[in-house]
Amino acid sequence: MRKTLADLPPISPERAAELRAMAERPDSEIDLGEAPELDAEGWRNAIPGKFFRPLKTQITIRVDKDVLHWLKSGGSGYQSRLNAILREAMVREQKDETARQPKAEAISA
Repeated sequence: MRKTLADLPPISPERAAELRAMAERPDSEIDLGEAPELDAEGWRNAIPGKFFRPLKTQITIRVDKDVLHWLKSGGSGYQSRLNAILREAMVREQKDETARQPKAEAISA
């Protein structure tokens, strides 16, 4: 289901004034007590893209029968496994391409 701004209920004048007042406050007045900002140490164990969910596209694909049998032999979720296998190959190829690109030489002043 997709929503647009037109689908949202109108904002009351009181709520609009409250939002404007909050937007005008300086960052120093924001209480981060319940959600402190993370420093480098706090980000050390972060997992990039942990909550990222890319959009799915339905396709028709032909695969060898034995490959499909192997995928389905792991139980339900064979399409997700196929996607994970393809994503792993894609990421590995992207890393290889990045490694092969020539590094920019440092500019000495």
